[in-house]
Amino acid sequence: MAEEIVALRWEEPSGAGEGGPAIVLLDQTRLPVDEVELVCADAPALVRAIQTLAVRGAPLLGIAGAYGVALAAARGDDVDEAAELLAGARPTAVNLAYGVRRAQAAFHAGGRAGGGGAAAALAEARGLHADDARGSARMAEHGLRLLGGLLPGGGYRLLTHCNTGALVSGGGGTAFAVVRAAQRSGELRRLWVDETRPLLQGARLTAYEAARAGVPYTLLTDNAAGSLFASRQVDAVILGADRIAADGSVANKVGTYPLAVLARYHRVPFLVVAPTTTVDSGTPDGSAIEVEQRAGGEVTEFSVPHAAGSRSAGAAVPYAVAPVGAEAYNPAFDVTPPELVTALVTERGVVSPVTGDALAELCGR
Repeated sequence: MAEEIVALRWEEPSGAGEGGPAIVLLDQTRLPVDEVELVCADAPALVRAIQTLAVRGAPLLGIAGAYGVALAAARGDDVDEAAELLAGARPTAVNLAYGVRRAQAAFHAGGRAGGGGAAAALAEARGLHADDARGSARMAEHGLRLLGGLLPGGGYRLLTHCNTGALVSGGGGTAFAVVRAAQRSGELRRLWVDETRPLLQGARLTAYEAARAGVPYTLLTDNAAGSLFASRQVDAVILGADRIAADGSVANKVGTYPLAVLARYHRVPFLVVAPTTTVDSGTPDGSAIEVEQRAGGEVTEFSVPHAAGSRSAGAAVPYAVAPVGAEAYNPAFDVTPPELVTALVTERGVVSPVTGDALAELCGR
């Protein structure tokens, strides 16, 4: 059995003269070919890792942001300046700012109490990390129970998009944690994995996690999903979220909204699995969600390592797939309205139907 994936850890120096603490990441830009760790010794390095997607996924970004504040505090850097840099590194995933603000508040409270702001920030980050792991396990339980109610015959054929496993979490993930629970119960027949253009998080990351876990999976291009629905080979869609507005609108990796429309037309359950920290009560509806626009080169070029397919440490080489100068539309996310979401699975329970009132009641418990 493969070892559990550890996407992020805090590392203290092991001896005198070895410098300060650091945040060590599994560099997700190098997967699935190379399992390489990236060491971030200060907040700017972590910001670069976040922006280049070396570390990604809503829950893990919250954890990373909190540890980034703790790192700045341990180094004696300007914590508030570091917090602003970290919180603004990616605009759509609400967990990033949430984690940063929690550790920043703990730092200031610890300093006022005389117990040491740096120690308080680190304790807060570790607490957030542990909370996420526990929440992941609870989401898996709630999601498996929900699947049993929606699909009583078992033998689930589930379609997912982007990546929602241990690479995005302090635990087993969000939607992928439910998939693993279905696998362990013997009820999973097949996981359909969208490749997730343009950065291929499904092909590179979800397939990587599924292969490690022994999950029966099949990879498909994003635009092949419609034919799967038409041939009645999808029992449910299950995926994550980067931000959920107060009315239940879901911002997730671009390509999610078309799946929701397909699911509604074909009368297939569309399930979103996310912790309550992804719910942003300050964002009233989907139109108020800021959607990150990324560089057009992610669409017009592929970046492939030297000797692609081999374990090469060479720098990435761009390979053009469009004419030079072609303009590209490249939103990182799209927004699915709540009426297309069958159920929202959180660590506190399930919301169905998804409404603002039901969401507020759940998050207020």
